[in-house]
Amino acid sequence: MFVPLRATPRDYAWGSPTAISEVLGTAPSGRPEAELWLGAHPGAPTPVVDPTRTGGHPDLASWLAADPAALGEHASLPFLLKVLAAAQPLSLQAHPDLARAAAGFAAETAAGIPLDAPHRNYKDPLHKPELIVALRDGFEALCGFRELDATDALLSTLVDSAPDPAAAALISSFRERLAAPGGLKATVQLLLERLPGGLLDALIASAAAPGSDSFAAERQVVGRLAAAYPGDPGIAVALLLNLVSLRAGEALYLPAGNIHAYLDGIGVELMASSDNVLRGGFTPKHVDVPELLEVLEFEPRPVPWLVPSRVGDGLSLFVPDVPDFELLRVEVDASAHPTFPLPGPAIAIVTDGTVLVDGAQSSIELARGEYAFVTPDEASLGFSGSGTLFLATTQPVAPRS
Repeated sequence: MFVPLRATPRDYAWGSPTAISEVLGTAPSGRPEAELWLGAHPGAPTPVVDPTRTGGHPDLASWLAADPAALGEHASLPFLLKVLAAAQPLSLQAHPDLARAAAGFAAETAAGIPLDAPHRNYKDPLHKPELIVALRDGFEALCGFRELDATDALLSTLVDSAPDPAAAALISSFRERLAAPGGLKATVQLLLERLPGGLLDALIASAAAPGSDSFAAERQVVGRLAAAYPGDPGIAVALLLNLVSLRAGEALYLPAGNIHAYLDGIGVELMASSDNVLRGGFTPKHVDVPELLEVLEFEPRPVPWLVPSRVGDGLSLFVPDVPDFELLRVEVDASAHPTFPLPGPAIAIVTDGTVLVDGAQSSIELARGEYAFVTPDEASLGFSGSGTLFLATTQPVAPRS
């Protein structure tokens, strides 16, 4: 069964006023359009186009609760699919693993903190790993702690371009603290809890001064963050993180504990269906530094690229290390008619052209900007037409051969 959906982009202030409408071919609202949510998340369950197809239920959450057979073997829809379009940096954040989320949710519930309280960290007992695939070149993100040798080289260039000896001394002290045993966690805690006086101004001024071309992009980001969030200690933390610019079709995977912030661009994002976010900066929302420090993974790592597997002509499958979800990118033309065995409930969205999707029970034609829920009894999907489609679904119980 294919159930067409409709949704309105959420108008968070950081959203682009044009990117989603340009990619999906819809009329712009005139307001920021930050995220298009497709799923059964209680915060914004996606409406169905024709409730007569779903027993009168107006949205995915109410329909799936009343008709669990539409989920196959799953008790609930474990993922949330989004189209995300950032014109300004999002908050500096990380997400908990399952154990931390369950413990945090239970503790806050026992303490009587309302679910909608602005200072509540855990809105549910679930983890929130996520992946994002760029829809256009130039999707920028900060993601995970950079290798310390590279960060030291960046800070060295800032010492060299410092506007005065006092600023150079502050940045040199920052370098020394970071290089000490356990220095990464201690430095992040210091920056977020009691930022040394004058350090942030020194870093911003040094980044704006002429310096090494090898870190030009990192310097430029410091200036953008300082303009968007004056005085935010997250600006200093950003200097410790990997900076990446994705080309269209490239993807990142952000597991539990990975500190990150999307900076600019549009992409298809897929995540576990949770609302648990621990923030450290770039936001007017609640920031809980001690809890964030407990959640963060302080091991420096390379950029967390997620490279897809080719599973058929025009089929690229992005598979993270959690069973909650996977994302299939389908690119078809007159010469390609690939098929894909459907492992569970799914949501399909077309971002370019028109794609015909044939299942075991029925079929649907989706044009750019259209999307639909797919029940597992469609079993195997065939794709034809000319365009690009993204299919969010669950991972199979048994490994693929």
